[in-house]
Amino acid sequence: MLLISIHPGTSLILAYLNEKNRPYSAQDVFCNLQKQHGLGKTAVVRAMEQLATEGRIKEKTYGKQKIYFADQAQFKDVNDADLKAMDCQISELSAEAQSLTHSCRQLDSELKELNSSLTTEEMMSEIRALKEECSRYRARLEKIKSATNHVTPEEKEKVYKERTVYVKEWKKRKRLASDMMNAILEGYPKSKKEFLVSGNS
Repeated sequence: MLLISIHPGTSLILAYLNEKNRPYSAQDVFCNLQKQHGLGKTAVVRAMEQLATEGRIKEKTYGKQKIYFADQAQFKDVNDADLKAMDCQISELSAEAQSLTHSCRQLDSELKELNSSLTTEEMMSEIRALKEECSRYRARLEKIKSATNHVTPEEKEKVYKERTVYVKEWKKRKRLASDMMNAILEGYPKSKKEFLVSGNS
C-alpha cells in the first residue's frame, strides 16, 4: 500500500490560500504564517509542493520562482452584477476602515494626553505642597519685615564707599611693597623664596 507523507501545516496552508484567494510564493506564505503558527520555511515549502502535486492548489513557475494559488474550479462563477456589488462593498468597507483608523488615532492621542496629565489625587497633593511652601515664604517674609536691625540704603551706600577706599589703599600699599622687594632682590644673592623665608624668621 502506498503511504503519502503529510507535512505539518498542510491543511492550514490550504485553508489560508483558499481564504485569501490570491497568488503567493512559499516565502510569502512562510512570512505571513510563521509568526502566528510557528511554521518553519522548509515545512511550508514541502507542504505547498505536496498540495500542488495532489492538485489541491495550482502552481505556476515564473523564472526561478514558483507561485501558488487556490484552485479556482472550487469557486462559483461571479457575474458582472456581483462584481459591481463587491466593488461597492469594498469601497464602503474601505471608507469605514479609514474612518475607524482616524477615530482610533484621535482616541490614542486623547489617551496619551490623559496619561501624561496629573490625576485628581496627584493634583490635590501638589496643591497642598504649594500651599505649605507659600506659608513658609510668608512666615519668612513677616520675620524679615518685623526685624529691627535693618540696614538703611544710606548705611549700605556708606559701607560700599568705605570698602572701595580701603581696597584702593590696600592695592596701593601692596604695589609699593612689591616694588621695594623687587629693588632689594636685584642685589640679593639668594632666591625670592629664601628672601621671604628669612624675612619671616
